[in-house]
Amino acid sequence: MRGFYGGVHVWGAFSLTGKFWARHFSAKLFVGGLSYDTNEPVLKAAFEKHGDILEVKVICDHKSGRSKGYGFVHFTSEAAATDALKEIDGQLLDGRNIRLQFAHER
Repeated sequence: MRGFYGGVHVWGAFSLTGKFWARHFSAKLFVGGLSYDTNEPVLKAAFEKHGDILEVKVICDHKSGRSKGYGFVHFTSEAAATDALKEIDGQLLDGRNIRLQFAHER
């Protein structure tokens, strides 16, 4: 399968039980399952040991300003993002097990 990333077409397909699934290559991770008390400095501190970070964003409600329970961490490299995904996915952060996956660029 063919994907499009940063102006470059990327091939990254694998077969799983006879079907092909595309892997999206990215240096940006979606972080779900965040505590409503987790803020950007806490999220950055949890991820920065895996590589240089360009941006950390916790998505908040417009009116209340409270976290919606998810965010994004954008690394400078795919390798750092992959390392963080392998090491942190399912781990505890602020009392919650967080879920990670590669973010889909729009």
